[in-house]
Amino acid sequence: MNVTSSQPLKVLVADDHAMVLEMFEQFLSNLPDIEPKTAPDLDAALDLIDTDGPFDLVLVDLNMPGMKGVSGLGKALEHNGGKPVGILTSNPSQNVVYETLSLGGAGIVLKTESLKNLTNVIRFMLNGGRYVPVELIAPQPVKTPARANSNLSEREMTVLNLLAEGQANRDIGASLSLAEATVKMHVKSICTKLGAKNRTQAVILARDVGLV
Repeated sequence: MNVTSSQPLKVLVADDHAMVLEMFEQFLSNLPDIEPKTAPDLDAALDLIDTDGPFDLVLVDLNMPGMKGVSGLGKALEHNGGKPVGILTSNPSQNVVYETLSLGGAGIVLKTESLKNLTNVIRFMLNGGRYVPVELIAPQPVKTPARANSNLSEREMTVLNLLAEGQANRDIGASLSLAEATVKMHVKSICTKLGAKNRTQAVILARDVGLV
């Protein structure tokens, strides 16, 4: 596949978290040769593939409604006529990685991937490559995000829930009668404890592990 074609490349991202879809849609829209579309679950994604596809690349969230684990990947591959379909997730098991590749998937895209690397990953998959992050195949254990709120203080959990609602630091401070600098300190602590690079990834990780 030639990613320099004059025709825009169609990319579909399916995820049940609106924040994830908004992030991907905004990111992909800034790439001049890519036309993004989004779907909130597997059934909606399959309908889009049937009506507007096949897509040059489809990314499906591992844990969204309809997926039933990696089996949903097989359905998406079948509907997309053999064009690349990859899994979108935060912390996949080795079994998920193996099953994804065994089914013929385009690989794994981590929600914690930096935007700079994400550009390369998307284009690699568009060109037919099969991508697995090096940390998922390296022998050392992968650092995982917190799976219980015991690592977060009560105040940090309150701030995290307000972040998940899309509130800015200033608004959070007003709601909790805190200085904006104090809110920033809590956000930084939350990101550190969840292993997130920024507030958006912190919310994504927290949603994936059921904290919010």
